Amino acid sequence: MNAGVRRSYRKPKIFQKAMPIATLTVEIAIEHAQSLKDRRQVVRSIKDKLRHGFNISVAELDETPMWNRATIGIAAIHSSRDYLQGQLHEVEEAVNRLAVGLGAIVLDTQTDILD
Repeated sequence: MNAGVRRSYRKPKIFQKAMPIATLTVEIAIEHAQSLKDRRQVVRSIKDKLRHGFNISVAELDETPMWNRATIGIAAIHSSRDYLQGQLHEVEEAVNRLAVGLGAIVLDTQTDILD
């Protein structure tokens, strides 16, 4: 054993630099939804396909009682702000494609990058 040996702890460089966090909020309309089950199928499909295609976190943000509306929140973290901007742009395009394929419409999107 190394009795008497002192080791100093220094934060690795990776922890010394703040990383930007990107968020994308998407509001969708699901006009054909006749029940909560219909809405959940569309939202689950979008969430699963986004998670599979991108390294992001995805969640339904509000459990609104309206069957034909949903809000999806997406978050990503990376050391490069430029990378995040590009990734969110690709994710937004993917959401639009997925929504159309599932009979839904993207009503609004909001992008934020927190430094």
